[in-house]
Amino acid sequence: MSEVASIAEGPEFAGGTVLVVDDEAPVRHMLRIVLEREGYEVREAEDGDTALGLVAEHPPDVLLTDVRMAGMTGLDLVQVLARDFPEITLVVMSAFGSVELAMEALNRGAYDYISKPFKQDEVVMTVRKAQERERLRRENLALRARIEELDSGRSDLGDLLVHSAQMREVARLVRKVARYKSTALVLGESGVGKELASRAIHDLSPRAQGPFVAVNCGAIPDTLIESELFGHVKGAFTDATSDRRGLFEEAIGGTLLLDEVGELPSAVQVKLLRALQEEEVRRVGDTAPRSVDVRVIAATSRALEDMVAEGSFRQDLYFRLNVFQVTIPPLRARKEDIAPLVEHFLRRVNTRLGTQIEGVTADALAALISYGWPGNVRELENAIEHASVLAEDQRIAFDDLPERVRRREQGSGEVVVVPLGAGDLSVKRAGRALERELMLRALEQTDGNRTQAAKLLDLSHRALLYKIKEFGLT
Repeated sequence: MSEVASIAEGPEFAGGTVLVVDDEAPVRHMLRIVLEREGYEVREAEDGDTALGLVAEHPPDVLLTDVRMAGMTGLDLVQVLARDFPEITLVVMSAFGSVELAMEALNRGAYDYISKPFKQDEVVMTVRKAQERERLRRENLALRARIEELDSGRSDLGDLLVHSAQMREVARLVRKVARYKSTALVLGESGVGKELASRAIHDLSPRAQGPFVAVNCGAIPDTLIESELFGHVKGAFTDATSDRRGLFEEAIGGTLLLDEVGELPSAVQVKLLRALQEEEVRRVGDTAPRSVDVRVIAATSRALEDMVAEGSFRQDLYFRLNVFQVTIPPLRARKEDIAPLVEHFLRRVNTRLGTQIEGVTADALAALISYGWPGNVRELENAIEHASVLAEDQRIAFDDLPERVRRREQGSGEVVVVPLGAGDLSVKRAGRALERELMLRALEQTDGNRTQAAKLLDLSHRALLYKIKEFGLT
């Protein structure tokens, strides 16, 4: 069987979307007829700017573009799309064929090059090969990610652990947001994992190979924050003895995380807004702007909407940052995450400190789950490290926990017995058993009133309904 026949009959070529970009209407019309006959959905654009708009609305699988067009050239279009939409397979067409032009197209990100005039079969074959190449690329990426996940024991979200329904929703948003360059706003109390979520967005994005630069806006004096973000030139102020790049320039091609963005002074807020809108920065003391290709993520534990209302945070900057919003709930609102987090932190502490802690006792786990965790996940990690150092056995006991955690449990005046099998040391199974026991007690105390039971359990009503269904308590 010939290569043409084997490709044409492959089940993976059941169609797809193709965007044809050419300033000659007859060429676009001819390509539409040819490709639609082969089962493709075809759209047309007469120039590069129109093509960018169509791509933003619905990225095609394959894009065919002429080189010489009014305004943006086909090579410039390829360069932009290869950077911002790497999942699109790009093919360049030109009646002015040369080896140099073909190499330039490939260097800018094109998959293939076709010289005009071309045969119809040549176009169809090129599109099909492009689809096959993209299919193999995606399979390889998925396989590589799966292997890394199995090797590390982690998901594609890195250290951001996902267990509860709330965190599964966070994971869904993170994966969705990661695909686009738009700014994102990550909200949540201190210690919930806003930087981990931001790094996951970067790692899952087309910019994953670029730098991830994080800065805590509240940790830099107001007099230095502008220079830190945008850089300065020699002589701009007393200590400026040489030119210096700012963090925006350090993050070119990658992601810049502005942690605690609500702490930025008003004057810097204005310049940040301009940098986001114009995609350029001006170093302190410089007269010329510099282009910066940076994806910005902002994070804060403060209520920015309240700050906007009181006038301490610019409304236009808030709207510019809040294109996508990811809110991470506090640990006290997702108690079911505590046991898996304990297991995760035990592995980390064992690796870092050389300890050999295998788990926690039932009463220690009960104390960990009942504690309110005002410092959220960060406080839990510190508590596990504290207890691991003090532990005399291979399991963390109640007395090994920090005093504040033990005090909360002792104040309840009641010990919750977790029903586990003899010799079962699984933190995960103990956590689920304890969750179920606490829910049964709360429902019993409230005569089945789920709203009141949710309050006793410090859960949202929706979370309680989900857990009732999960544990079969209906």
